[in-house]
Amino acid sequence: MLDIRMPIAAMFTALGALLTVYGLITFTNKEMYERSLGVNMNLWWGLVMIAFGAIMYWIARRGKATMHSADDSVEGRRTEEREHESGMERKDRPRH
Repeated sequence: MLDIRMPIAAMFTALGALLTVYGLITFTNKEMYERSLGVNMNLWWGLVMIAFGAIMYWIARRGKATMHSADDSVEGRRTEEREHESGMERKDRPRH
Protein backbone atom coordinates (compact mmCIF):
# COMPACT_ATOMS: atom_id res chain seq x y z
CA MET A 1 0.00 0.00 0.00
CA LEU A 2 1.30 3.44 -0.91
CA ASP A 3 1.44 5.91 1.93
CA ILE A 4 0.30 9.41 0.89
CA ARG A 5 3.34 10.88 2.63
CA MET A 6 5.69 9.37 0.02
CA PRO A 7 4.27 11.24 -3.01
CA ILE A 8 4.04 14.42 -0.91
CA ALA A 9 7.71 14.03 0.04
CA ALA A 10 8.70 13.44 -3.58
CA MET A 11 6.70 16.44 -4.82
CA PHE A 12 8.09 18.88 -2.24
CA THR A 13 11.64 17.62 -2.69
CA ALA A 14 11.49 17.90 -6.48
CA LEU A 15 9.89 21.36 -6.48
CA GLY A 16 12.27 22.50 -3.74
CA ALA A 17 15.25 21.32 -5.77
CA LEU A 18 14.01 23.20 -8.84
CA LEU A 19 13.43 26.36 -6.81
CA THR A 20 16.83 26.07 -5.15
CA VAL A 21 18.61 25.66 -8.49
CA TYR A 22 16.72 28.65 -9.87
CA GLY A 23 17.70 30.67 -6.80
CA LEU A 24 21.34 29.73 -7.27
CA ILE A 25 21.26 30.62 -10.97
CA THR A 26 19.72 34.05 -10.30
CA PHE A 27 21.83 34.66 -7.19
CA THR A 28 23.67 37.64 -8.69
CA ASN A 29 20.54 39.37 -10.05
CA LYS A 30 20.04 42.05 -7.37
CA GLU A 31 17.23 43.80 -9.27
CA MET A 32 15.08 40.69 -9.07
CA TYR A 33 15.20 40.62 -5.28
CA GLU A 34 14.63 44.33 -4.58
CA ARG A 35 11.02 43.74 -3.54
CA SER A 36 12.12 41.19 -0.93
CA LEU A 37 14.74 43.55 0.54
CA GLY A 38 17.57 41.77 -1.24
CA VAL A 39 16.74 38.31 0.15
CA ASN A 40 16.91 35.48 -2.38
CA MET A 41 13.47 34.03 -1.59
CA ASN A 42 13.73 31.38 -4.32
CA LEU A 43 16.82 29.92 -2.69
CA TRP A 44 15.51 30.02 0.88
CA TRP A 45 12.04 28.65 0.12
CA GLY A 46 13.59 25.97 -2.08
CA LEU A 47 15.69 24.85 0.88
CA VAL A 48 12.63 24.93 3.15
CA MET A 49 10.71 22.76 0.68
CA ILE A 50 13.58 20.27 0.45
CA ALA A 51 13.71 20.07 4.26
CA PHE A 52 9.92 19.54 4.44
CA GLY A 53 10.14 16.81 1.78
CA ALA A 54 12.93 15.09 3.72
CA ILE A 55 10.89 15.22 6.94
CA MET A 56 7.84 13.77 5.17
CA TYR A 57 9.99 11.00 3.70
CA TRP A 58 11.43 10.21 7.13
CA ILE A 59 7.94 10.12 8.70
CA ALA A 60 6.64 7.89 5.88
CA ARG A 61 9.53 5.45 6.26
CA ARG A 62 9.13 5.07 10.01
CA GLY A 63 5.31 5.15 10.04
CA LYS A 64 3.15 2.07 10.16
CA ALA A 65 0.27 1.25 7.91
CA THR A 66 -3.04 2.00 9.59
CA MET A 67 -5.05 -0.52 7.61
CA HIS A 68 -6.15 -3.51 9.66
CA SER A 69 -7.81 -6.78 8.82
CA ALA A 70 -11.57 -6.99 9.32
CA ASP A 71 -11.00 -9.86 11.73
CA ASP A 72 -9.08 -7.55 14.11
CA SER A 73 -12.16 -5.66 15.31
CA VAL A 74 -15.63 -6.50 16.56
CA GLU A 75 -17.26 -4.31 13.88
CA GLY A 76 -15.19 -5.96 11.15
CA ARG A 77 -16.18 -9.46 12.28
CA ARG A 78 -19.88 -8.44 12.37
CA THR A 79 -19.65 -7.02 8.86
CA GLU A 80 -17.95 -10.19 7.62
CA GLU A 81 -20.69 -12.32 9.23
CA ARG A 82 -23.47 -10.20 7.65
CA GLU A 83 -21.82 -10.44 4.23
CA HIS A 84 -21.42 -14.20 4.62
CA GLU A 85 -25.08 -14.65 5.65
CA SER A 86 -26.42 -12.49 2.81
CA GLY A 87 -24.14 -14.06 0.18
CA MET A 88 -22.19 -10.83 -0.46
CA GLU A 89 -18.88 -12.28 0.68
CA ARG A 90 -16.03 -12.23 -1.80
CA LYS A 91 -15.25 -15.67 -3.19
CA ASP A 92 -11.46 -15.15 -3.41
CA ARG A 93 -11.06 -14.59 0.35
CA PRO A 94 -10.77 -17.78 2.41
CA ARG A 95 -13.15 -18.04 5.38
CA HIS A 96 -11.51 -18.66 8.78
